[in-house]
Amino acid sequence: MSFDSDTSSQGGDHRSFLQITRDRLLFEMLRSTRKNSKSTWKVLIMDKFTVKIMSYACKMADITEEGVSLVEDLYKRRQPLPSLDAIYFIQPTKENIVMFLSDMSGRSPLYKKAYVFFSSPVHKELVAQIKKDSSVLPRIGALSEMNLEYFAIDSQGFTTDHERALEELFSENAEGSHKYNACLNTMATRISTVFASLREFPRVHYRVAKTIDASTMTTLRDLVPTKLAAGVWNCLAKYKMTIPEFPQTETCELLIVDRSIDQIAPIIHEWTYDAMCHDLLCMDGNKYVHEVPSKNGSATEKKEVLLEDHDPVWLELRHAHIADASERLHDKMTHFVSKNKAAQLHQARNGGELSTRDLQKMVQALPQYSDQIDKLSLHVEIAGKLNNIIREQCLRDVGQLEQDLVFGDAGTKEVINFLRTQLLAGLSDDDMIAVNNMRCLCGPDTKKSTGGGFTLKFDVHKKKHAHRKERTGEESAWALSRFYPVLEELIEKLSKGELPKDEYNCMNDPSPSAHGLPTTSSLRTSPAHSMRSRRTGGTWARPRGSDDGYSSDSVLKHASSDFKKLGQRIFVFVIGGATRSELRVAHKLSSKLKREVILGSSSLDDPPQFITKLKLMSVDELTLDDLQI
Repeated sequence: MSFDSDTSSQGGDHRSFLQITRDRLLFEMLRSTRKNSKSTWKVLIMDKFTVKIMSYACKMADITEEGVSLVEDLYKRRQPLPSLDAIYFIQPTKENIVMFLSDMSGRSPLYKKAYVFFSSPVHKELVAQIKKDSSVLPRIGALSEMNLEYFAIDSQGFTTDHERALEELFSENAEGSHKYNACLNTMATRISTVFASLREFPRVHYRVAKTIDASTMTTLRDLVPTKLAAGVWNCLAKYKMTIPEFPQTETCELLIVDRSIDQIAPIIHEWTYDAMCHDLLCMDGNKYVHEVPSKNGSATEKKEVLLEDHDPVWLELRHAHIADASERLHDKMTHFVSKNKAAQLHQARNGGELSTRDLQKMVQALPQYSDQIDKLSLHVEIAGKLNNIIREQCLRDVGQLEQDLVFGDAGTKEVINFLRTQLLAGLSDDDMIAVNNMRCLCGPDTKKSTGGGFTLKFDVHKKKHAHRKERTGEESAWALSRFYPVLEELIEKLSKGELPKDEYNCMNDPSPSAHGLPTTSSLRTSPAHSMRSRRTGGTWARPRGSDDGYSSDSVLKHASSDFKKLGQRIFVFVIGGATRSELRVAHKLSSKLKREVILGSSSLDDPPQFITKLKLMSVDELTLDDLQI
């Protein structure tokens, strides 16, 4: 398959990851069918996986604008439309090919002509099966490999939709399972399509297997990053030979790690607006349901909204601390009222305070400001709900204990006191299974231990067993923001070419002179102000005038930033599920390092989701006697 000349990230394509993904689907796929088609409107047919690819990257209005009048499910019974052409965007599976052939073969095909686009490379046997049907062949307008098989969940993030990666790759039963290889092969293919889409050829770094000594056999689960790196490398080697103008030398960095690098990040609670929305509001993906006044004003009705990049308020606040987000929303409301006389009158009639319901009523009273007030009232409502839950469930106390345990400021005594004062029951059997299965992510125990059980130990000496060191040079802006994921340090080391040689290998084994890598000195940048800088005190107050990189001015500045000035992209893939704190780090470091950082993973998990996946790794039970506390 050939790419349009304007889709290359080499030699001057400065669009973002998400923009390139969207443009390929809309222009390279949908718009390209206009050339040889006499049909003004077309039908778009997708399978269950490709419809998600499309929905993450494009809106229905975008698809319609490209001449699609109807979107259909490949596996549902469809009405024949013999006067219209059809666009098939499907995975190259045997089942999908059978369905396609049944649509287009015989004397009465469902559609006039078919333009077929596969999401990943198609096997020769399947192509031969299509060509074998003489009635179908003349009706095919295009047969192409899009090589785009990932979910663009964020402007700088993607997943491969492997929700059961922990179970299939790291459980004790994974050894010898056919699901192990199947999962790795599919994951490698989908990761590779990211580089096909962006026309990037990466230096592939990966975490090496840990072993105690030469006599210890390496487990399959400890080899997961190595095997995945090899799989990606093989796919890229094929792309170099089959995709016209695919880069032949390295253009970016890819780091492949698994969840063992940081077992704290997926279970500790993140206090940003984005993370708290997903953690506390029972959202369905990015969908939030709230109540708004009905049009006749007599009652309320439920309304679904998507918390995504098209919402400027969400874009500004998503990575801000919840207290900071609440403060900014209050300032926005105050500013809006001060500039609007109608709003001032409404405020005066309601005793000087504007509630969420008042704002919603103003949407109807001030239609010219409806979009602005609508979004503002939505986020005022969400922030209010979050703050109520935080108070009712005493989450600040939980968050403080979590942070103190990680940084060695709390030990066994503090944990026991907390459990006693909060009147919490002991761990359930299901919870014990999750704790036990965390051992599968540890790799071989390099320390000679007398106990065979999983160690969950908080020492009375506290600092002696800190799991994170305080990061120097970052001043605190908010309490409960001390924690940072290990991935942040790894990306910074990767950018400087300082990954530990005994822990990380590179498939390419590059040298700076051979591949044009910047020298260490040229990669160093002046320290940027960190949004997640820390203070050990308990106040949530933010110094006025500080810029954490996510204010409205900063968002506009970053959104319109010139990609021509950015260095080579950095890709990081986390096997076993990434976290929202790690996705936030990708955004933060893109600004700090002046390089677009793109985070990929098998899935994106909140703490409850990750713990549920841990439980699914086995059915073995664990008692408190098996823990060393």
